[in-house]
Amino acid sequence: MISGVLYALLAGLMWGLIFVGPLIVPEYPAMLQSMGRYLALGLIALPIAWLGRVRLRQLARRDWLTALMLTMMGNLIYYFCLASAIQRTGAPVSTMIIGTLPVVIPVFANLLYSQRDGKLAWGKLAPALICIGIGLASVNIAELNHGLPDFDWARYTSGIVLALVSVVCWAWYALRNARWLRENPDKHPMMWATAQALVTLPVSLIGYLVACYWLNTQTPDFSLPFGPRPLVFISLMIAIAVLCSWVGALCWNVASQRLPTVILGPLIVFETLAGLLYTFLLRQQMAAANERWSGIALLVIWRGSSRSEQNQKKPLTESVSES
Repeated sequence: MISGVLYALLAGLMWGLIFVGPLIVPEYPAMLQSMGRYLALGLIALPIAWLGRVRLRQLARRDWLTALMLTMMGNLIYYFCLASAIQRTGAPVSTMIIGTLPVVIPVFANLLYSQRDGKLAWGKLAPALICIGIGLASVNIAELNHGLPDFDWARYTSGIVLALVSVVCWAWYALRNARWLRENPDKHPMMWATAQALVTLPVSLIGYLVACYWLNTQTPDFSLPFGPRPLVFISLMIAIAVLCSWVGALCWNVASQRLPTVILGPLIVFETLAGLLYTFLLRQQMAAANERWSGIALLVIWRGSSRSEQNQKKPLTESVSES
């Protein structure tokens, strides 16, 4: 159980880096960033896949289709929406919306997997929802007071909607991915991460070419294929691909095999806190009082989830051992 939590923590620290990527290259469209990241991931996965080809051959066609669905929802669509949201609202707001995942995932886990993984009492989720609401309101107020360049309400609102879509995408990914790993305990998490990276390659390549064509017609002054800062862009995409997509996914897959879904979900709070920390470090400023409260609210949610885990320790532990 403890090792699973540590792997989830490491995954969160890696995934927190994705919130600063769009801030480093704000002039790059979200679609180009999304496709570039996963194109780099697919290329990096090729030699790893060759070394692990024996294990990959064990996957059935149905498994590959599952990997494709997971990579579309949890990778390409999720990151496109998230990068767009960050460019429209700023990283702290988008990060806090993603921070609703510690509640969203247990809610759906209760609805879908309660018989298998145990159940969090609905009464215990109500305080978490209240804390999330306070946190989101606080960080939006703080960010609006901080000021955004060329602020526009329509753009800001669309960014919030995109961030909510990314929450739905990642919640589905987390639950479906955990379900597959729990149903296939004989499959190594690294092999499953490699499979998802491989199916990403052709999709992201096509998407990158489409993005370049669209940019060429809509923004002919934009340098193609790697934009106005090619070295920075390529280096950033490789770094995010390795640390966030590869190392982060691998650690999360290990955690998914070792923890029940209802306990795993709240641990995504590590990604939110890491994202806020990295954003403020990039800005070279301390968080405002309201933003500090948002982080505390998220910690309260995680603490409440930990207490729920202790109350159900016996059945949940048995669930882990059965997997």
